[in-house]
Amino acid sequence: MLRGLRKLIWIEIKIFVREPLGFVGTVAMPVLVFIGVGRMLGDNLSSASSGVGSFVGTELPVFVSILIAINAVLSLITIIAIYREGGILKRLRATPLRPPTILVTHVIVKLAFTAVTLALMILAGRRFYPVDVDVPVFGFTLALLFSTWSILSLGFVIASVVPTARFAQPLGGMVLFPMVALSGLFYELETLPRALELAARALPITYAVSLLRGIWSGAPWSAHLLDVTALVVVFAVCTAISAKVFRWE
Repeated sequence: MLRGLRKLIWIEIKIFVREPLGFVGTVAMPVLVFIGVGRMLGDNLSSASSGVGSFVGTELPVFVSILIAINAVLSLITIIAIYREGGILKRLRATPLRPPTILVTHVIVKLAFTAVTLALMILAGRRFYPVDVDVPVFGFTLALLFSTWSILSLGFVIASVVPTARFAQPLGGMVLFPMVALSGLFYELETLPRALELAARALPITYAVSLLRGIWSGAPWSAHLLDVTALVVVFAVCTAISAKVFRWE
């Protein structure tokens, strides 16, 4: 089983890299946003009243990290939809590989490229970013991978119900990007109307933002047990739903 898993992972990596638009959009685009917006706002860092320094130093990196996670999920939704529509999932299921092995392969590949993108963001940031940020790289990487792992389970639910590959990314974007707007990244959740605040606290990206922001700022994991628990619950619930509704053909 492990040999088959390794081979399938390598195949999926090669397929992903050979698609230039998907590879550039998933890996290069978040890094360019991070560097471009940071340098564009760099001239305003001396203005304490504008809050630009806080945004560039903390909120922008967290936003780009969430963008990395969302891109990974959208890529997952798209490739699952393409494979289903092309009959590839059906053929894979007929191989000796067990269905969980096939699906875990996609998760591992997406997490691997999430780590690569984050590494590029950090390396480029140290060279070109206008703010000298001291961040616990290992802890933040784990936080991003953990958050992406949880949100990927939601991606499987979306991939289970998306009708065709053509609608995969639009439908995924319609579900995921409004979550970013309600996540508390741009304002405090308490300032939202009560109904929207309750809705925001039911979304996985809200807890991912809280966890990433805290770890980026140097807070210990013990201060974010609620966020970790919520993301685990999201994974468990979405995995259970996917097991019931996932379609191989």
